[in-house]
Amino acid sequence: MDQRHLSFRLLQVFRQVVQSGSVTAAARILHLTQPTVSLQLKKLGDIIGEPLFDYQQQKLQLTAAGELLYQTVQDIDERISEFTQQLSQQRSGSSGSISLAVVNTAQYLLPQILAAFDQAYPAVQVTLHIGNRARILERFEQQQDHLYLFSHPPRGDKVHAHSVVANPLYIVAPKDHWAAKAVALNFNQLGKERFLLREPGSATRMTFDAWLSSQAIELRHSMQMETNEAIRLSVVAGLGLAVLSAHTLSPYLRQQLAVLNVAGFPLRSHWYLVQHSNKRLPQAALKLQHFIEQHLRGWQDPLQQ
Repeated sequence: MDQRHLSFRLLQVFRQVVQSGSVTAAARILHLTQPTVSLQLKKLGDIIGEPLFDYQQQKLQLTAAGELLYQTVQDIDERISEFTQQLSQQRSGSSGSISLAVVNTAQYLLPQILAAFDQAYPAVQVTLHIGNRARILERFEQQQDHLYLFSHPPRGDKVHAHSVVANPLYIVAPKDHWAAKAVALNFNQLGKERFLLREPGSATRMTFDAWLSSQAIELRHSMQMETNEAIRLSVVAGLGLAVLSAHTLSPYLRQQLAVLNVAGFPLRSHWYLVQHSNKRLPQAALKLQHFIEQHLRGWQDPLQQ
């Protein structure tokens, strides 16, 4: 059998003849002449290489090959029906796949939002990629994802970015640190302290470095670490102070860390939802974008309450 000669139209005619019980009835339903339907059936039989009907019977009867073909046509109809339904859901945004890439700190923002989104749209599959800023920038340049979350979005004509939530940065210390007891501090009073810093290029590091430069301050002691988790654990252990996003300072963490009341802090920054202008967003991604915006719109800094 040469499958290249098969067509949906031939299969449609065959199915209608079987369901109608006669060539005449099928021709009437399909708005074709009876000779045309008979010719289509003959062509289909030639392609299959087997007779599809036993014309010696008084009633139109399928042969064994005809039975197999009819089962196959029914399977095709079901799959096309499933495809049509899934396509409709995908177009409406109620199903589909989304790729979301975020920088490390943003992982503290998203779990509750994604859990709520999953309850609202259980047929939408979200893949979350987490990495440092350099890695997420690389993914953005290669257009590997639908949406991105940055504190410092990339620049250029291909960048569509808008602020979705504030990202205040605080200086934190161990609970038993001497500065934790001070009602108010000037940054110069922390001059002898070691600061634990993210790698150059990270959003928090960029914001802190810009502030230090604006104040003509140079840190005397610092240590670089690649993750916020390592920095938090090191602060708790007494290795030094750090500048961290308010979003990482959950009540649990604040039981181990003290937020210092330093003049000029918190530093003001924002999270930005970003997309590449060359990347068309499917409806599901647009729904996730709106969902994130809605859930972050009412966020209030717990350290200012």
